[in-house]
Amino acid sequence: MTAAPSGQRTDRTAYERAVRRFRETRTVLPTFAELIDPPSIPAAARAGLAAVEPDAPDPRNLFRVHWHNAADRRGAAAVPEHVVLPPAFTGVEAPIVVALGDRFPMIAAHKVLAAYACLVPRLVGGEFDPTTQRAIWPSTGNYCRGGVAISRILGCRGVAVLPEGMSRERFEWLERWVVDPSDIVRTPGTESNVKEIYDACAALARDPANVILNQFSEYGNHLVHWAVTGRALERVVEALADTTPGLRPAAFVSATGSAGTIGAGDWLKERHGTKIVAVEALECPTMLRNGFGEHNIQGIGDKHIPLIHNVMNTDLVVDVSDRATDRLLVLLNTDAGRAHLAARGVPEAVLALLPSLGISSICNVVAAIKTAKQLGLGPDEAVVTIATDGAAMYLTEVDKVMARDFPAGFGPPEAAETYGRYLLAAGTDDLMELTPVDRERIFNLGYYTWVEQQGTSFSDFMARHDQAFWRDLRASIPAWDDAIREMNARAGVEAGA
Repeated sequence: MTAAPSGQRTDRTAYERAVRRFRETRTVLPTFAELIDPPSIPAAARAGLAAVEPDAPDPRNLFRVHWHNAADRRGAAAVPEHVVLPPAFTGVEAPIVVALGDRFPMIAAHKVLAAYACLVPRLVGGEFDPTTQRAIWPSTGNYCRGGVAISRILGCRGVAVLPEGMSRERFEWLERWVVDPSDIVRTPGTESNVKEIYDACAALARDPANVILNQFSEYGNHLVHWAVTGRALERVVEALADTTPGLRPAAFVSATGSAGTIGAGDWLKERHGTKIVAVEALECPTMLRNGFGEHNIQGIGDKHIPLIHNVMNTDLVVDVSDRATDRLLVLLNTDAGRAHLAARGVPEAVLALLPSLGISSICNVVAAIKTAKQLGLGPDEAVVTIATDGAAMYLTEVDKVMARDFPAGFGPPEAAETYGRYLLAAGTDDLMELTPVDRERIFNLGYYTWVEQQGTSFSDFMARHDQAFWRDLRASIPAWDDAIREMNARAGVEAGA
């Protein structure tokens, strides 16, 4: 099992080399407390960001790795950027609240937060030498981009491992950021071929210079979303409650992917009784039906249960077809599609934010609609979800879907049919409210990946069954922050300098 790094130094030489590297590169690490509460970031660091491009490989951009960036990604937002999808868009009374991940720096996706949380504890704990080791980032897209960005900023070499069938835009971004073209490792298949990613990592791990930062088993991924994303979503709902008294987060919906983001649901559930909804592709119904298959909902790899998924705290499983996400991607990114939504009464302010919804984001929206219908939610019961990234990462996918599904063009009839079938008529089929037996079944599915294939001990695997295990992990966060403060002091670089 990949435990949460302790923050205690295991290799003094690696630690001292990291300190020296950060002194040379003038790097200051933000604490997790600062990412949870960005106004607590030192004023000098916040002021210094004015001169930094949000997509620059500049260490100061680490102080933008949080949910409180403004729409221009330069300034700060008191409330995390979000869009509330109204009934004219969703067909349900419950507001669908979508936090916008494309406000994050470097990769315009929230996975850069997870990458930071997976590498930095190892650096401050002497578990990674940035001068001799390479950080290996297995992913189906955004996490490996975040990893490459964080690696470059922190002065070490990052390697992206991802399926060759992912969108062209992902590879174009990686080609601009990696140190060497060989740092992009293309594995066979597409979104659901996670086992092939693991196999490639196993081969790379034979070299001790390669450190695998597997988002599917790195507890830092879970913890950062529990603490940072969970609190950010809570702030959004609190702000909306100012104008809708009594509004509460009734459900949190997240496509599981690595199962990092869904950790935010644990935060909301403890404080508000929020239902946690795990989403997957209908073409690969692993949780719903022990199923398998391939799909194009890029960002949610399947055919396994991630080690960091707190399955025993999950309330519903919802499946969404990639036929829906593909065609809705076209609806949201064509003139005919937006005109149809406008004619139905979708406000211009909402239409202007639709480019912030990528494929997996659309999947989350459809699942949120299905959840609202299943639970019979009303106007004061919000369904909260995440837009991992925006449409900019999938514009070539729009062209592919147009050629395949709409060869005669996408006009008003096609827009109306797409909206009616995949938004308005989204139903409660392919959905399950989990009983204790259902949770046990899904939990047990993880055995085959983690114990039999990846070598996790049976006792470590089973420990995850108990909610005390997940609560105990949280003590890592203040320990990491103490170690971050110590490393910053040792490097002798002041924030904003």
